[in-house]
Amino acid sequence: MKDIIFIHGMFQNPKSWKKWEAFFASKGYNCIAPAWPLHSGEPAALRANPPAGLGDLELDDIVTEIETLVLQHDRPIVVGHSVGGLIVQLLVNRDTVTAGIAINSVAPNAMLDFDWGFFKNSALIANPFKGNEPFYMDEKSFHGSFANTMSEEASNQAFAEFATHDSRNVLRDCMGVSGQLDVELPHVPLLFITGDKDEIIPNTLTRKNFEAYTDTNSVTAFREFTERSHYICGEPGWEEVAGYVYDWLQSLEQRTPAADNVLNNNI
Repeated sequence: MKDIIFIHGMFQNPKSWKKWEAFFASKGYNCIAPAWPLHSGEPAALRANPPAGLGDLELDDIVTEIETLVLQHDRPIVVGHSVGGLIVQLLVNRDTVTAGIAINSVAPNAMLDFDWGFFKNSALIANPFKGNEPFYMDEKSFHGSFANTMSEEASNQAFAEFATHDSRNVLRDCMGVSGQLDVELPHVPLLFITGDKDEIIPNTLTRKNFEAYTDTNSVTAFREFTERSHYICGEPGWEEVAGYVYDWLQSLEQRTPAADNVLNNNI
C-alpha cells in the first residue's frame, strides 16, 4: 500500500482533504493529511479563537514539520494545494518523495505573473504595514477570490465548514529565500494542475512554473481544468480532478519512453 500525503494551503486545514482521502483510500492508498502548525481542529473554532502566535508562523516552520513526516515514510507521494503545492515542489527538489502533484501552486523563486487578481490578492495578504497580524479571512473575500466559480450561498457554506485565518508571513516567505529551489535539477515525476478561473494563482503563472523545469529526462506534466477556481479541490467537480491525479499516478507505474512523452505533454 503506497503512502500519499496531502498538504493543505493557506486558509485551509486537513479537513479540506477529507473527500480526497476517502477517494484515494478506496483506490488502495494509505492517506495522511497533516495539519500545519497552529491549524489543527475544526475550522470554525480556529476562526472564532485564532491560535496564539498564528501571525508569527513562517513557511520554514511548516516545511520542517511536513518534511519530518515525509522522512518517516518510504518516499511517499505528495499532493499539495496552493502553498502546499510549493511545499510539494520543495520536497521533489530535495528528492524525498516518489512523485509530486502541485495543485494551483504558489510558484517558487519569486516568480510573478502580470495578472490583476494575483497582484491584488498577494498585496492584500502580504501587506507589510500589517506586521505580524494574521489575515482574517471572511465570507466576502473567500467568495471573491477563493471560491469565485461557486454561488454565494455555496461559497458561504464552504467558508463556514473549511476556511481558516492565516499568517501573512507564510506568503511573504514564499517570495523569499525559503521559496527558492533549483528547477534545473533532474527530479521525480511532477504534475502541475491549474484552474482557468483562479483569482489567486492564475493559470498563466502555473504554466510559467511548469515550463521553468528544464530537465528533459524528467517527467513534468501540466493539466488545466476549465471553470475552476482556487477552490478546485473542494468545489463541484473535484472528483474529476482527483480522478485525473489517480490516472496519472497509475500511468507512472507503466512507464516506457513513449509513455514518458505522453506524460510530459498531456496538456
